[in-house]
Amino acid sequence: MNAMLKADTPLYLGIDGGGSKCRAVIVSSDQQILGEGLSGPANPLRGMKVATDSILSATQQALTCAGLAFNDMSRLVAGAGLAGVNVPQYFQLFSDWQHPFKTLHLTSDLHIACMGAHQGGDGAVIIVGTGSCGLADVNGQLIELGGHGFPYGDNGSGAWFGMQLLHKVLLSLDKLAPQTMLADLLLQELAAANAMELVAHFMHATPTTYAKFAPLVFVAAEAGDETALQLVQQGAGFIADIANRLLSIQPPRLSFIGGLAHKLLPYLPAQIQQQVTPALQTPELGAVWYARSRNQTQSIAMSL
Repeated sequence: MNAMLKADTPLYLGIDGGGSKCRAVIVSSDQQILGEGLSGPANPLRGMKVATDSILSATQQALTCAGLAFNDMSRLVAGAGLAGVNVPQYFQLFSDWQHPFKTLHLTSDLHIACMGAHQGGDGAVIIVGTGSCGLADVNGQLIELGGHGFPYGDNGSGAWFGMQLLHKVLLSLDKLAPQTMLADLLLQELAAANAMELVAHFMHATPTTYAKFAPLVFVAAEAGDETALQLVQQGAGFIADIANRLLSIQPPRLSFIGGLAHKLLPYLPAQIQQQVTPALQTPELGAVWYARSRNQTQSIAMSL
């Protein structure tokens, strides 16, 4: 055990669980980062076991990094922001989970992203990763957009770009659409010889699988491929619509986060780009912020 930490010292765990990966951070009561961990998807839409295994794996890594023992998991006041828990069914499943933590305060990955980006203050955030969504919180007025899930939502996300990439490539290989550099890139990436081999690879693809190939669209677009440019502009249009809706309530800050954020930002309208400011903290630290605030609220309520 870490000799610097007494057994009764409060410890906070922040979990950022997305569609591709789960990040964990353990923070002391004086806000020092003690350990961090990284594991796979923590979106309950992929299955509760997948999600909970990812959370526990990332937490165990963070404990090890902090010089803490497995049993110290029961000391952790946890805040978890998870993709998918905006769906009531999945929020309830996680609320019923027999977790190993001292307490678990649950919210969406979007909520902790906004809290982290603006250190708990008013602002707006757009996530462009495996999925896509946005949230603005200004003077108690809350707007939450997207996060409905793939393939029926998440327009402009990594999963959306990956699926559109495959769609355009298959049409091109069948000579039902113009030739595109995207076909060469995807065939090369998968060492595939033809359309049917591509189809076989994606037969049971998850959103994470599709999102893995999204960067190829930007590679081709930067090389001037017309099909890729059209895709990027279409995806950027979806994200711009989210931004404009969030900006309608005049948040003091707007941040973009997620694996595709930096790639998509240059394709957004200039008036949106000019309002984007860097996130002040990471989503997992936003989850710690959330856990602290909820824990303090509960403590006050119990003392009354």
